[in-house]
Amino acid sequence: MKQVLFASMIALAVSITLTPLLIKWFARINVRQEIRVDGPASHQTKAGTPTMGGIAILIGMWAGYLGAHLIEVHNAASPRITASGLLVLGLATALGFVGFTDDLLKVRKRRNLGLTATGKFIGQIATALIFGVLALRFPNAAGLAPASRHVSYVRDINTVSFGLVSFLVAVCVVVVAWSNAVNITDGLDGLAAGSMSLALGAYVVITSWQYLNACATRPRIGCYDVRDPLDLAVVCAAGVAACMGFLWWNAAPARIFMGDTGSLALGGMLAGLSITTRTELLTVVVGALFVAEIASVLLQIVVFRTTRSRLFKMAPFHHHFELSKWAETTVIVRFWVLGGVAASVGLALFYGEYLHIVG
Repeated sequence: MKQVLFASMIALAVSITLTPLLIKWFARINVRQEIRVDGPASHQTKAGTPTMGGIAILIGMWAGYLGAHLIEVHNAASPRITASGLLVLGLATALGFVGFTDDLLKVRKRRNLGLTATGKFIGQIATALIFGVLALRFPNAAGLAPASRHVSYVRDINTVSFGLVSFLVAVCVVVVAWSNAVNITDGLDGLAAGSMSLALGAYVVITSWQYLNACATRPRIGCYDVRDPLDLAVVCAAGVAACMGFLWWNAAPARIFMGDTGSLALGGMLAGLSITTRTELLTVVVGALFVAEIASVLLQIVVFRTTRSRLFKMAPFHHHFELSKWAETTVIVRFWVLGGVAASVGLALFYGEYLHIVG
């Protein structure tokens, strides 16, 4: 369990020190954010802020993960780098590359339009398919692969399973949905980074509990069949700390934005964790804030096309509250509170399921 602490310490140190270096470098080479013209008028003052800060988050996560394993390499009792950990970080990094391409095109075109919707979608689908295929491979001695073909809530629901094709389709839906949900949430200073810290923090607890009650080491009623829970806890801890280090510079007024580089990567990380921890349905609760954000966009579209009127003043709905004269920092902090409540409810449901089984 020491690796979880080491990962968080290293990721925090790397992220919080690398981000200001990126701010200076991006400002010097003119890598700056273009603001959508149809957004709140107050956001126009943010034009020119350096973007693509998600690079610091990704480097921080990898540094924390690999550094924690390097520190403990002499300890034979410590777990080694695992397929599950690498797959989740690989998914996040691949989606971060898709986002980086989008950000780079925005910077070069000097407008808030990067990849086309089709281009971004193709990148997300291709990444999800590769992840899905690999996640069914690499079984351990007990025959557990990083992912299973069953639908999962807190553990596999054995009565509902997928064939290979339907499993890959489901993975694509999960990856595309979560990466876009976090991407949409990233519209206010620090909103996505702070909210993701809370969701990943919940997953540090979930994966640690799965490790302490793993069927491989403590076979009993209520144990968890997850391939690499401790290594996933290391990944989560590195993710939380990397987000917090970046948030130090991204909090209002932001000196740098994470861009699609960071938001797509973090959404992919949440998707990968939901699959590898067998908690796809529970993640909807843990990440309820992101679900609400993307749902507000979908509802806005549906209502407008059917009634020609708008449900919100602007979608995603964090802008609705801005246009309702809430201060930006008020919206951010209150949404963080909602994100914390969602993460807490998710943890309560997770532990409640365990008590129901063992009781």
